[in-house]
Amino acid sequence: MTTTTGHDRLKRLMKRGTDFLGCEVAVMGGAMSWISERNLVSALSNAGAFGVIACGAMTPDLLDTEIAETKKRTVKPFGVNLITMHPQLFDLIDVCMKHKVSHVVFAGGLPPAGAIDRVKEGGAKLVCFAPALALAKKLMRSGVDALVIEGMEAGGHIGPVSTSVLAQEILPEVAADIPVFVAGGIGRGGLMAGYLEMGAAGVQLGTRFVCAHECIAHPNFKKAFIRASARDAIPSVQIDPRLPVIPVRAIRNKEMEAFSAKQIEVARLLDEGKIEMAEAQLQIEHYWAGALKRAVIDGDVESGSVMAGQSVGMVREEAPVAKILADLLDEAAHALERRALHG
Repeated sequence: MTTTTGHDRLKRLMKRGTDFLGCEVAVMGGAMSWISERNLVSALSNAGAFGVIACGAMTPDLLDTEIAETKKRTVKPFGVNLITMHPQLFDLIDVCMKHKVSHVVFAGGLPPAGAIDRVKEGGAKLVCFAPALALAKKLMRSGVDALVIEGMEAGGHIGPVSTSVLAQEILPEVAADIPVFVAGGIGRGGLMAGYLEMGAAGVQLGTRFVCAHECIAHPNFKKAFIRASARDAIPSVQIDPRLPVIPVRAIRNKEMEAFSAKQIEVARLLDEGKIEMAEAQLQIEHYWAGALKRAVIDGDVESGSVMAGQSVGMVREEAPVAKILADLLDEAAHALERRALHG
């Protein structure tokens, strides 16, 4: 067998995902605040994958600029990831619709009433994160077009279940009815191939692309990735059970301790009735946005948050997006060939 056979099979397995995304390779870029911006997003789309802007805590005006700047750099499709708890969610959706963004991704919980309809009426395809089978089915009934299932190995905000377990639980139940993209802990093409064979339409990778030449992250941030092993990427600890803080996976540093102090401070304000729960959660989100910016943009990798998935141990060097993607695809094609030979 030649490598062409593996690549042909990979193309066939990815067809549903590439048809849905409108790109050549069914690999979505994970939306990472401050990192998944115009440069990395356009580079991913130009290389044949599917870039996704991380809106995070951006205002509608900032998102408007970011989409316009991304469009200057690529004519290929890309998506925008919106956090469902953002206080201006509907304004952000309107910005996406104004720019005729082809795909909107909702992250961070079930979307509020009317949000799904607003996206669909605007003509965009809607992708949602499904952290459990029951939620996957609920989102499908609500009319979402595709799902992302992301395990706890991922960087940034994480759920409690591993990718391999989620994939086994959810793919056999829903993959025939809706495109599903698998995320969390994917650092090599062989695993991509495995999830595609299980019925996934594609995959989503974030950590693997942080050390791309086109990524604007500070050299210190990239060095921290290249030096780290899988065990260095640890989840934050929840200090107060009354404050439902979604854990965040990041490389161990002083900032992880500072976050514990921040949680105690916010919990005290909650106790004293000085803030409501929604405000408490928003304060935590803004804290993360600031801590991440210190690390990504300013290069302060000690008092900033170096969010990274466990696949960080497989990030060994800086390279262009196109090379990282080509390596992953070659690995996936080789894995498929080996399985066909020994099948």
